[in-house]
Amino acid sequence: RSVKLSRADKRAIAAKGKLSSPWASFAAVVIAVLWTIPTFGLLVTSIRPEADIKGSGWWTWFTNFHLTGENYTTVLNGSSTGFSTFFINSIAITLPAVVIPISLALLAAYAFAWIPFKGSNILFIAVFALQVIPIQVTLIPLLTQYVKWGIDGSYWAIWISHSMFALPLAIFLLHNFMKDIPPSLVEAARVDGAGHVKIFFQIMFPLLVPAIASFAIFQFLWVWNDLLVALVFGGGAAKVAPLTVRLAELSGTRGAEWQLLSAGAFVAMIVPVVVFLSLQRYFVRGLLAGSVKG
Repeated sequence: RSVKLSRADKRAIAAKGKLSSPWASFAAVVIAVLWTIPTFGLLVTSIRPEADIKGSGWWTWFTNFHLTGENYTTVLNGSSTGFSTFFINSIAITLPAVVIPISLALLAAYAFAWIPFKGSNILFIAVFALQVIPIQVTLIPLLTQYVKWGIDGSYWAIWISHSMFALPLAIFLLHNFMKDIPPSLVEAARVDGAGHVKIFFQIMFPLLVPAIASFAIFQFLWVWNDLLVALVFGGGAAKVAPLTVRLAELSGTRGAEWQLLSAGAFVAMIVPVVVFLSLQRYFVRGLLAGSVKG
């Protein structure tokens, strides 16, 4: 018996055939190579001697094979650069700035999705609308308040700022994922006598792991690569300044010392690359987590 396909099914089959064709694979490989070349060039530059860097382009390294680890030694341990301290500062800033908004957003998203209360729709729309507020317009009011509280130039100011900026998007995304969970699961748990706490931790949380991991990757990359928030609320103090602040100082004061800039830039980017590659499978699952079916 023949089966008639809808137009949407036919378009989906045609698109799948095009994406799985050898030409599509070839295009993907070309794009990947083009994206990798600048990173490879930065790596090669960071391990070349200073004289070679200033005398020729990084691509000549294949014919003039000289390697040195002095650039990384100077960047990580040098008294004038001291990247090791700023590396620790970046970790101390990033990890809480990822955990805090996700923890708060999970609770808020569950409340919006599964706890009916008066004005919930209006409040959710207000939270969603906060995403359109530019970060720049909040800098002066927040900094003024932090000065009054006496926490300016500390980790707390940076943690609170990153958490506030991330909460609207985190609540919106996690709420949408929670609403896609079949209501029958929640109703069955309620029939068995489960309360909100048990439903959240035993039913919702395991299903939300891919979504949480996806947002965690976005937030980690954002906070790790951030310069504006850390510079404004941290005040550029060495005790709380992340790698991005130190790298910006290097580019301003050491514009001619490309070997240090390249080594410092590669140190700053290696952690996000490792995090993304290690959590890539969760990232892909998180993008598809909205297709949960009962």
